[in-house]
Amino acid sequence: MKKLTDYPMYQQIFFAVTSAILAVVFCTIALWLWLDDNNRHLNAFATFTDIVEESLPPASASTARQAKAVDQWIARTHTRFALFTPGGKLISHPLNPPMPYPERIRPGGYFDDWAGTRFVWQFADGRVLVVQLSIDRANRPWIFICMVLAMAFAVALVSWPIVRRLTARLETLQQSVESLGNGQLSSRVIVSGNDEVARLALSYNRSASQLEKLVSAQKNMLARASHELRSPLARIQMASALLASETSPAADELRHSVAELDELVEEILTMSRLEGAEALKNRDVQRTDVTAIAAEECARSEVELDTAHVIAFTDPTLIRRMMRNLIENALKHGAQPVSVSLHPDETGHFIFTVSDRGKGIPDGEISRIFAPFYRLPQQNGAGGTGLGLALVKAVCEYHGGTVTLANIPSGGACFTVSIPLGA
Repeated sequence: MKKLTDYPMYQQIFFAVTSAILAVVFCTIALWLWLDDNNRHLNAFATFTDIVEESLPPASASTARQAKAVDQWIARTHTRFALFTPGGKLISHPLNPPMPYPERIRPGGYFDDWAGTRFVWQFADGRVLVVQLSIDRANRPWIFICMVLAMAFAVALVSWPIVRRLTARLETLQQSVESLGNGQLSSRVIVSGNDEVARLALSYNRSASQLEKLVSAQKNMLARASHELRSPLARIQMASALLASETSPAADELRHSVAELDELVEEILTMSRLEGAEALKNRDVQRTDVTAIAAEECARSEVELDTAHVIAFTDPTLIRRMMRNLIENALKHGAQPVSVSLHPDETGHFIFTVSDRGKGIPDGEISRIFAPFYRLPQQNGAGGTGLGLALVKAVCEYHGGTVTLANIPSGGACFTVSIPLGA
């Protein structure tokens, strides 16, 4: 069962206002019914009917005389009267609508209905006088209750847009926070008013601005550092080329280190280009023969490819890098045979899978495997930059796709990439 706090804030406020209104309405109705208790009118009605009794002819008088006297009281008070014999026979003239004889008779005066529309008084000689002040009196409580409920409904109806206006700014702030979390660092909130929500929006804008500056400075520093590394790296590569004829362990280690450093710089630059909402907004895709790229990468690594012809709108350079990273990761950290497949699915995506027959990935490490610079404990010292799978995830998100990892029951790991075919 949902708690009140599980609902949106505007609904909570509206429920609170509506509950308060209904509480006031019910208390008002209860107070009115209590104050309108018919018993407090008994003395007044008893006195009135006692006067009527004294003015009416005795029971021994003719029926016409008694009926005429009752008609005079009806004309004087504009009130409906009916006079009955002790046996229940109507003495006065019939009324329209007719006044029925009371179902029960008891000494003294009393109201024979809850709305107080009929007052019954028994004379000393046994005759029964029934007084009906208004035939509409029975409907008055219901009219009053309906009016109060209608007022409550009107107040609730008016309060709804007011409550929504109060909470709309909070919803706008929530959307901006979510945009900031999705990488749109330029997201800001329009500040209106001078209340707590406005001050919260100001604090958010200041924090977002500081965060944008910090992230921008970090990305600029990383990009500049990577570019600055290119010059000494180029000189080292030239020196390594001069040592190409040597076969000493030192020369081999130098060439290996240079290649690894070059790969690291390239992946850092690519990651920096793909990060952030601006990269997604300004992405450049073109019609790409994905099958041709997959075939070239599989031929380069000498692994089997099971494929159908797939054409998609992608960045071909990034797709090639994504496929190469997954295949090289399987060859380096998995075990043969490595199998690759590429097929379109019925949801408008192409599915690219790379599986191996190694030991697989420990369950506790699957959620961390795509983090930058993360290596499995058994992979430490095995080479690599630690950015390969992180770059795979970034490429997939850049294209609006996903990448998942699952262990194969018979042994090994399977990476599955799903990317939309459309632009």
